[in-house]
Amino acid sequence: MAKWAAFPYDDADYSYDFAQLKKLWSRLHAGDAEAWPTNDKIVAAWALFHAGDFRKAVDAGVKAGGGGVSAANKAQCIYAHYLEQNAEAQLALYLEAAARAEAQQRTEPQNPNAWYWQAYALGRYGQGISVVKALAQGLGGKVKTALERTIALAPGHADAHIALGSFHAEVIDHVGRLIGRTQGADAATGLKMYRRALKLDPASVIGRLELASGLLKIDGEKGRKEAGKLLAQAAAATPRDAMERLDVEAALADMAAMAALEPR
Repeated sequence: MAKWAAFPYDDADYSYDFAQLKKLWSRLHAGDAEAWPTNDKIVAAWALFHAGDFRKAVDAGVKAGGGGVSAANKAQCIYAHYLEQNAEAQLALYLEAAARAEAQQRTEPQNPNAWYWQAYALGRYGQGISVVKALAQGLGGKVKTALERTIALAPGHADAHIALGSFHAEVIDHVGRLIGRTQGADAATGLKMYRRALKLDPASVIGRLELASGLLKIDGEKGRKEAGKLLAQAAAATPRDAMERLDVEAALADMAAMAALEPR
């Protein structure tokens, strides 16, 4: 595995011992519906993830096995999305995580995050190679099916609702509403998924970030006002771990980009 970039903020803010992590667990995992692990090695992998030590979290999660694979996949996907600067390396990280999640499905078919991280990784991979190309390769259906499986296993999985909303928004944005229907994409359903996610996890930073993006893709200029409000809320959030810090920074960047497009 090539050298990974370090988390660019103060990780001391998000370094928790086991007792602190257990106390914060329900808040930190409101999005992915991950249960508190019974294995201390898996807890240790999650502690590394929350602190932003993504490379060590991957190694620890893979070594722990079982539910630790979910910690490894989340660490690898979040690192790839936010911190990996090399496009080829980023795509390779997504494919590796997707393959690991698919293998996990065979040993833990009832684990919703085995399905979710496969969908997330393939979805980000598809964005990287172009959504149109990904749809031509049949990845869209695979992502949608895995997300629907996630929600069937864990109806309260807010992040799966966000990702399913993003599936609809991305397809519509790239191929239009009419052709999008042939891929199973629908604007109303996409927005419903996003809003359901925020009901399940009202504090979600990424939920606001992705809904803002989805509104712009689905509704264009009509969605701009609400998107701006959502980004402002996301940017003002107090992050509780390294991932949320990266989400907040992304919201700040998106706000700046939106402001730059405002007529003067």
